[in-house]
Amino acid sequence: ADPIKRHVPSYEFEMRKIGRIRRIGSIRLRIGSAQRLRCPGHIGYGVNKRYRGHHYAARSCRLLFPFVYAHGLKTLWIICDPSNMASRRICELAGGEYVETIRIPKDHEMYQQGGRYLRRYRINLRKALAKKSLHATR
Repeated sequence: ADPIKRHVPSYEFEMRKIGRIRRIGSIRLRIGSAQRLRCPGHIGYGVNKRYRGHHYAARSCRLLFPFVYAHGLKTLWIICDPSNMASRRICELAGGEYVETIRIPKDHEMYQQGGRYLRRYRINLRKALAKKSLHATR
């Protein structure tokens, strides 16, 4: 956490292919209230160019669901730039349901970095985890 920047506690994980040492990307999990994370969301990800197009980010999001739920969160928010079609697809593949497009407040650091709008996707973790356990029993 960084109270000066108003950042909540977070984790950062490396994405790796099973059995491989090479890092293929990273995924960040922010733990905090949905209101405080309205713009950045609970999850942020980045996949190295060489490994894009293989759904690694969506899979990494889903792998975090039990960990997020253990932190007491029932709902997870994933955010993306509306013009980033690949990121929009990741949000959907991770199980996100599109809720709204919001304008980034002018005093937010994302606005200062050039962002203007964000698409917000909600994931009901109970539902996502129940669906996962059904697939595991097949």
